Amino acid sequence: MKLSRWVFALVAVPLLLQPAKAADVICYNCPPEWADWASMLKAIKTDLGYDIPHDNKNSGQALAQILAEKANPVGDIGYFGVTFGMKAKTQDALEPYKPAHWDQVDAGLKDPDGYWTTIHSGTLGLFVNKDALGGKPVPKCWKDLLKPDYKGMVGYLDPSSAAVGYVGSVAVNLALGGSASDFSPAINFFKDLQKNQPIVPKQTSYARVVSGEIPILFDYDFNAYRAKYSEAGHFEFVIPCEGSVVFPYVVGLVKNAPDKDKAKKVMDYLLSDKGQAIWTNAYLRPARKIALPEAVKAKFLPDSDYDRAKSVDWGEMETAQKGFVERYLADVH
Repeated sequence: MKLSRWVFALVAVPLLLQPAKAADVICYNCPPEWADWASMLKAIKTDLGYDIPHDNKNSGQALAQILAEKANPVGDIGYFGVTFGMKAKTQDALEPYKPAHWDQVDAGLKDPDGYWTTIHSGTLGLFVNKDALGGKPVPKCWKDLLKPDYKGMVGYLDPSSAAVGYVGSVAVNLALGGSASDFSPAINFFKDLQKNQPIVPKQTSYARVVSGEIPILFDYDFNAYRAKYSEAGHFEFVIPCEGSVVFPYVVGLVKNAPDKDKAKKVMDYLLSDKGQAIWTNAYLRPARKIALPEAVKAKFLPDSDYDRAKSVDWGEMETAQKGFVERYLADVH
């Protein structure tokens, strides 16, 4: 057990009441408040016996950590928005592994050599705390957010770092007439939104919406439904009238991972029947062709709303990401 790995485990789980022990597997960017990783990590502990500490990085931070540790890897698994999974492969941060049931994941949702594989996806929209709107109407469109009524109420994750931040930028850009080669609509939107003093965190902000600190957040359906059906208060998910996008989340095996064999078993579990069912219970779309249980599907917006959410070429969007981020930092941030 490397000293750095022992220290990481001690830092990562400060809330344990019993003496901390080294983790069995380190998964970078597996935060308990996001995509109900809390339930997944509990299930892995029950079924595989592995301790995986919570990790509150975002996709960009996870990749940066893996790259910083390349000479002496600490992490075993990286969880990323797909564009960051692509970057991780390009930057030699991952090694190929095709988990069990890999063949049941659509070709467009996995690297052909197994460097990254989708485990679930979400639809980007507006996660709204209706009680925090002060009587104002729930916004229905992206352009509604530019109205002075919503000053100080709109949040989006930093698109220069967090995958969901970039996905929100892509969604706005395409919905307002842009393309992979033209991000001007998104840049102009965010410049206009600055007049409303948006809140721009770097980390997942579920709790800040639930508390009312951020009344409207660019976020995924699974987080909004989780709040709607499990939290006190009144929450809503909106797929904006102009349209939105669907985004896959992927896992990859860290190159030279210290606990490679255990990490592979965890990746197998994420794509197993039980693992995929856990994702559906958290309102995520499974990567394998497993139908949503009727009781879960009934809690989603109608299919007519989801028709506004499109699949896009995320390889093309990954190529465009650097240019967009540079413009965003120069013109908006």
